[in-house]
Amino acid sequence: MLPGLKERVMGLLNDEAYSPLKKEELALIFDIKPTDMPMFYKFLEELEENSTICKTKKGKLISPKEMGYFVGKFVSHRKGFGFVESDEEYTQDLFIPSSEINGAMHNDRVMAEIITPATDERRAEGKIIKIVQREVTHIVGVFQPNRNFGFVIPDDKKFNKDIYIPKKFFSGARENDKVVCEITVWPQEDRKPEGKVIEILGQKGERVVEIHSIVKAHGLPEEFPKKVLDEAENVAVEIPQEEIERRFDIRDLKTFTIDGDDAKDLDDAVSIDILPNGNFKLGVHIADVTHYVKEKSKLDKEALKRATSVYLVDTVIPMLPKTLSNGVCSLNPFEDKLTLSVFMEIDDKGNVVKYDIKETIINSKARMTYTEVSDILENDDEKLKQTFSNLVEEFKNAETLARILMGRRKKRGAIDFDFPEAKIILNGDGEVVDIKEYERRISNKIIEEFMLISNETIAEHYFWLELPFVYRIHETPSVEKMQNLSKFVSTFGYTIKGDMEDVHPKELQGIVQKIKGKREEAAISTIMLRSLRQAKYSPECVGHFGLAAKYYSHFTSPIRRYPDLQIHRIIKEQLNNKLSHKRIDQLKNIVEYSSVQSSERERSADLAERDVKDFYKCLYMYDKVGEEFDGIVSSVTSFGMFIELPNTVEGLTRLANMKDDYYIYDDQTYTIMGERTKKTFKIGDAVRIKVDNVSIELREIDFKLLHKIEDEDNNEVETTQE
Repeated sequence: MLPGLKERVMGLLNDEAYSPLKKEELALIFDIKPTDMPMFYKFLEELEENSTICKTKKGKLISPKEMGYFVGKFVSHRKGFGFVESDEEYTQDLFIPSSEINGAMHNDRVMAEIITPATDERRAEGKIIKIVQREVTHIVGVFQPNRNFGFVIPDDKKFNKDIYIPKKFFSGARENDKVVCEITVWPQEDRKPEGKVIEILGQKGERVVEIHSIVKAHGLPEEFPKKVLDEAENVAVEIPQEEIERRFDIRDLKTFTIDGDDAKDLDDAVSIDILPNGNFKLGVHIADVTHYVKEKSKLDKEALKRATSVYLVDTVIPMLPKTLSNGVCSLNPFEDKLTLSVFMEIDDKGNVVKYDIKETIINSKARMTYTEVSDILENDDEKLKQTFSNLVEEFKNAETLARILMGRRKKRGAIDFDFPEAKIILNGDGEVVDIKEYERRISNKIIEEFMLISNETIAEHYFWLELPFVYRIHETPSVEKMQNLSKFVSTFGYTIKGDMEDVHPKELQGIVQKIKGKREEAAISTIMLRSLRQAKYSPECVGHFGLAAKYYSHFTSPIRRYPDLQIHRIIKEQLNNKLSHKRIDQLKNIVEYSSVQSSERERSADLAERDVKDFYKCLYMYDKVGEEFDGIVSSVTSFGMFIELPNTVEGLTRLANMKDDYYIYDDQTYTIMGERTKKTFKIGDAVRIKVDNVSIELREIDFKLLHKIEDEDNNEVETTQE
């Protein structure tokens, strides 16, 4: 069907002025051609089956909300109750008591009925009346056998029911094996779900097994099918002479890459010159992956299925086979490589005054690391300057331009949070030897700025050409979230000015700058980040709030992100005048699907990366039980405080274990206060803790709070917990 039709249908059904209509009447409203009627009716039936829309007894279509239903994803709690997250963004979750779950499992798409409406004091309560779609069909967990049957205890404790395994479906699993089991019988009120073991991962506790379990739990594909690998080998051939001749040949241009020390998939190179008029000429040259990965090929279908490469500390699950990602596509030095380039003339204010987009061939003159370039620019390292003497001037020009671009982004209101990122260091045996904050040095910022400006330039160009495209969007925050944030920052004496329905990012940026280095920085930055929507891919260009950019796309990493690969195809077809009306209609559907798929896979990858880091952090802290550290309160909840150490390790101090008083949580100010002593803890407070317990299996760390380190007057607070 037409791109965006679902959104248009739901927009009509949710309109206050809408009166229920039959499918024939909707077809007239949306001007559906007679030949397309059967397809349109099937489309409406699918929406009804998915409970996106409902049908009245008279056959008229209406939104579930108008029928008094609540549709969304069920999120289970390990204690048995759960919540339904509404399909409508920023609608408060519906609480489901354990007695009203009716066989739903974590992540299932469900329809619920509201039993008790929401009040100012408590959220609405409901019961699940229909399981629309079983989302999870395979569970990763620990196998526990008995004589005639066994159980799989899920790793994810949100799946709070063990899976019963008949003896004939053990499949050779032994006690304490990590396994993947397929659910064959769904749970009912009085019985557990049933399943069968389909894969044995190994004994629990072993590092490789635990990482493998996380990968499986998030549904990440690991091995490439043989046909995909064979295709990769067949396309990884020398560049034909006719291909070289039809491209803009810049092999003599001084291009270079800057990446991490251990990076192998080098998909971006840069070049920089000063023009006679004093402007900069920046070239950003991106690996032309689409030359090797053709649309609808086996490689392409597998890349779309994966949609992103996943980086798991010491291993990578690539989007493309290594023959391509580390080989023929990677911009390795002193090798001829096919690229898609954007050349930008940029003035001293950071404005792109002229640009050109071309299919190119390059030959990189150096494979630089962030450390090397930063040491040259920050430390004036003489040895490195001699080694790379032919590029030192380019590095200095790059820094000058990057600082201009930083200033331009700052001026327009881009929000730059400074949250620490963990760098986990392993030895040759995979043991964690150190965890520290990842350092963002000047070379990291140079590449970041150059990629940002090229992404913006490409997005704006294709927006005005009115062609189907995949944009990276970050929508304006909801009114409710901004109102709550405004109340929160006002308690510290700050004000968010303007209309809460259309807050300008510059307002938030101004607060981020004002709190820099102050005690409240962590608290306000954390709550502000939670108040923003999640960035995603979309065929609609609605801008990027966090970057304060009207036009934004992902153009610079086609080796590891499918949206970049997809827009490269569109760019090349446009450059070669191959976009017919029929092709444009095809592309509308293609970009819509790839946007949704890529957004979903990106979220799975992010969760897997987080879980792996949490696992390694637990390994690192396991032998530190009983040791004391200083930390910062990073989050406050109704059940406790999360405290972050300087090395980014985070642990939980439970309210139940704070014995000196009964502490009450305030969800408006994100604080807890002692009922008797009035002692208060909030995000950003410096505290002293002792490592109390580390569970590698649950990937959880418990801290015992000793005391606040200092109060407002910089005086040490007495020990309160011991």
